[in-house]
Amino acid sequence: MIINALKIAWKVLLRHPFYTFITLFGISLTLTVLMVLTSFLDHLLAPHYPEHKRERLLYVSRVSEFDSLRQSSRNSPASFHFLKTYVKTLKTPEKVGIATMFGFANAYVNGKRISLQTKFTDADFWDVTDFEFLEGKPFNAQTIAQGQQVAVITDDLKKQYFEDETAPAVGKTIEVDNARYRVIGVVRAAPVTRPMTAGDVYFPYTVPKSNYQSKGLTGGFVGFVLARNPGDIPAIKAEFDGVVGRIPLPQVDEGWKFFILETGADTYLESFLNMFGKLPAKTLFIAVVSLFMLLFMALPAINLVNVNVSRIMERASEIGIRKAFGAPARTLVWQFVVENLFITFIGGAIALGLSGLIIWYINRSGWIFRADLTINFTVFAVSILVCVVFGLLSGVVPAFRMAKLPIAEALKNA
Repeated sequence: MIINALKIAWKVLLRHPFYTFITLFGISLTLTVLMVLTSFLDHLLAPHYPEHKRERLLYVSRVSEFDSLRQSSRNSPASFHFLKTYVKTLKTPEKVGIATMFGFANAYVNGKRISLQTKFTDADFWDVTDFEFLEGKPFNAQTIAQGQQVAVITDDLKKQYFEDETAPAVGKTIEVDNARYRVIGVVRAAPVTRPMTAGDVYFPYTVPKSNYQSKGLTGGFVGFVLARNPGDIPAIKAEFDGVVGRIPLPQVDEGWKFFILETGADTYLESFLNMFGKLPAKTLFIAVVSLFMLLFMALPAINLVNVNVSRIMERASEIGIRKAFGAPARTLVWQFVVENLFITFIGGAIALGLSGLIIWYINRSGWIFRADLTINFTVFAVSILVCVVFGLLSGVVPAFRMAKLPIAEALKNA
């Protein structure tokens, strides 16, 4: 039955080339944009290099301090002291790493300034992440305890800083903000869309300018809490909330007296949404994005509905004759839905090819530094789902209208 319906659908498309072109153009354009957008969201939020363990990671990246009336507040990443005292001591996680959120410095090569994004980390940072070492190795707890002036750099910085990029960088010296460091490792750079881990150069947290000795609760660090398995996430959250709840209040943090402390061990998605504020703002952001996606898919579907409805009148004689020969309404509805799904999947195949080209160009263009957008299983599955929904949305209404068309009216309009 379905083979016969597909054969009829193919003949209909060939018989109406203008309609086919207009329909395929609209479907392909819509699905191409949605595929590229889905690929970008997957790139932004899903586990990817160097955070392949993201499904097992919680991030302690925010600390908020309030006065007794919540009229004044301070919001900041955590301090090293806070993470070492209240996060490193958690018993449920497998391991906790620490790194600074953002830092910037300058290096000079032949009088040319190179702007660098810096990270100050502990040794466990390299265990909770998945950096690929092209040369050397990370610094360990012993290196940090000895106060060695060492650094791990990215392959991109190696190319910019050293004249002979083919020669090993390990053992050489790099000067950053008038301080000299011995390179002990070279890693493949992380995309800028991984703000928790992306950097150009990584230092032990004990080197100058990391501000790790501050005794306040707020600072510039983030904690990476690695669970043994994803099922431990709720237990870690509960343990951390219990520890925070036992912190004596009020306290004075760098001259600021606060009575209320708010923080959390968040998944990456929660951390991402926290950038948009508290619950009402996050809800509004999700609602706006969802509405945009719905409208972006619904408007072309509505347009296709109108095209399909107008096409019914062009096929009035066919409908009338088939009804006159006893074709049941459900058969006509099924035929039209199959035709619509058929052309939608053809448009989806075209969109898949176009999306692949666009994603390849984005990755090669440098618009997003070190971008690694892909059409993986998740993106492909979402694309298939969108094709089915799109095809049904635009096909069901015209199909039922066609099925209800009286025989006399159909033959009259033929």
